[in-house]
Amino acid sequence: MADNDILKEGISMYKNADYNGALAFFLSLPDDSEINNIEMAYYIGLCYAKLERYNDALLYLEQVVTGGSELERVLQCRYVLAVIYANSGRKKLAEFELNKLLESGYRPASVYSSLAYIAWKQDEIERSLDFYKKAIELEPENATALNGMGYVLACENRDLTKALSFCKRALDKRPNSPACLDSVGWVYLKLGLMEDAFKYLNQARIMLPDNEEIAEHLRIAQES
Repeated sequence: MADNDILKEGISMYKNADYNGALAFFLSLPDDSEINNIEMAYYIGLCYAKLERYNDALLYLEQVVTGGSELERVLQCRYVLAVIYANSGRKKLAEFELNKLLESGYRPASVYSSLAYIAWKQDEIERSLDFYKKAIELEPENATALNGMGYVLACENRDLTKALSFCKRALDKRPNSPACLDSVGWVYLKLGLMEDAFKYLNQARIMLPDNEEIAEHLRIAQES
């Protein structure tokens, strides 16, 4: 029986965003099921990544990167690894993976956006803006790049009118994104338009009530 036939139920759960169910299914398969180990590692790694169990995800995704034969999957897993490394503070490892992706030509706008985020976290503002600019030049409607560019400009109090334009374009693409709602609210706060700032920041907080960054933006707005 082909691997996909055996894995069909788990793949279906994964595609329907039932990551816990999919993970339980994949892990329950017996060792003698004759499924390709890399195929299994691919789905288990992605499930762990979706569930934000990053240390577990790394174990499986690295297997795909080092032993996989399907180029698209290898590149996809390398990108997920880079995101995990960036989110967990391992910036050098993230940059290594992202530079490898640039060399391959894989999703350059997304890669440049990730490099921009890492640069911003390291207080390399000009480098961050340059990376976002490259991402937008490649994909003018890339919501992640637009939102990132606008947010960094706002944080630096630079060209707030342009910052608002970038963030609103991103929100148009992703109207239900708490990150985009927060960014628009943050720019309005910087512009001193408090009614609009509270409108968007409160929407973002409702969607992500435990997010520390959104809570901090609301606190600053309340004290302004």
